[in-house]
Amino acid sequence: MYTHYDQILNFFDKSSTNTSSESFNTKIEAFRATQRGITDIPFFLYRLTKIYA
Repeated sequence: MYTHYDQILNFFDKSSTNTSSESFNTKIEAFRATQRGITDIPFFLYRLTKIYA
């Protein structure tokens, strides 16, 4: 509790959460699930940045 005190108060003061980063992680996981068997990792990262950046 004491180690995360600032982050907990930040939520109540500014109503800020990590929702946007969690949403982005979910999109990446869904994209990765459709791309099974990828061997060219740099091309995969290129496609990922073109779609979601």
